[in-house]
Amino acid sequence: MRFLNTKIHGCIDYLVGALFIAMPWILNLDPSAPAGAIFMILGVMAVIYSIFTNYELGIIRILSVKTHLLLDILSGIVLAASPWIFGFSEEVYIPHVAFGLFEIVAGLITHTKAWANGSVERNLTDRV
Repeated sequence: MRFLNTKIHGCIDYLVGALFIAMPWILNLDPSAPAGAIFMILGVMAVIYSIFTNYELGIIRILSVKTHLLLDILSGIVLAASPWIFGFSEEVYIPHVAFGLFEIVAGLITHTKAWANGSVERNLTDRV
């Protein structure tokens, strides 16, 4: 069931991207160690692919919303699994799993096309 519109999702994208970049300092993690670096890497990637997404808050609109949402879901899977993939689950895992699941859910509940004029769902390039 997709009920989150792309404009709200876009706001969340940039906020979560910035939050992920700051997460090592918020959680007192070493930004050069895997537990901290994974947040920063995925945060920077989220901001970059948000800039390139064809939705209300995209700047260079060449990436489809469907592709963006797939990237969100894949990023969430990587983030949630990262404590075990990179071997730091004994140190910390709850924030990685929680934010990873958040990304997965956000990718699954967001409309797959941008909303024009806030009411009719259609691609932004379809505007007359």
